[in-house]
Amino acid sequence: MPKFNKQNVNQVDNKKLTMYTLKKQGKPIYIGTAKRGRVSDRLGEHLGSMPGAEFSTRTFGTIGEARRAEENKIKREKPKYNI
Repeated sequence: MPKFNKQNVNQVDNKKLTMYTLKKQGKPIYIGTAKRGRVSDRLGEHLGSMPGAEFSTRTFGTIGEARRAEENKIKREKPKYNI
């Protein structure tokens, strides 16, 4: 899982609908979705407030799929900043 820094955020594929998970010490702290063209922007919005975090991404074909996956993952993992 890549470290959460400006260089890695700018290398994320911006062309697909994406669900992203921010983790600290292996535990999810925030889960979100981003539309095409907004992935690095959305991740960048969290950079200053979550130092030392890592992130992972998962792409989807439709925004509905991404939002359902986000909702289910939030219910299952209960990240600190989504509650």
